[in-house]
Amino acid sequence: VQLQASGGGLVQTGGSMRLSCVASAHTFSRGTMAWFRQGPGKEREFVAATGRGTYYADSVKGRFTISGDSAKNMVYLQMNSLKPEDTAVYYCAADDRTFSIRQYFFQAERYYYWGQGTQVTVSS
Repeated sequence: VQLQASGGGLVQTGGSMRLSCVASAHTFSRGTMAWFRQGPGKEREFVAATGRGTYYADSVKGRFTISGDSAKNMVYLQMNSLKPEDTAVYYCAADDRTFSIRQYFFQAERYYYWGQGTQVTVSS
């Protein structure tokens, strides 16, 4: 199983960008797909997840939207009102499980499959 993320690039503050992630040779229709990010000099952090419901980090709530297309094995992250602090490498993650404990959605170690990451740079 491979996760391929795309859609990153350079955008100005206040702009929008849409990330895509496709899973090859596997479906996560009953599992969880998520986005994490790692900014310069920072730890990897949770951004959003979709599975049994949708979940967002407080820092992106109201600006980012995660959506999935189980038929295409894809997950998207629509990012609006981007800020310089959103600059990071964004990683797609997935797991075959739908987590029963809410906190698990936020924890990187719960996800078995990871993509290679796509760079998002927001200029001020």
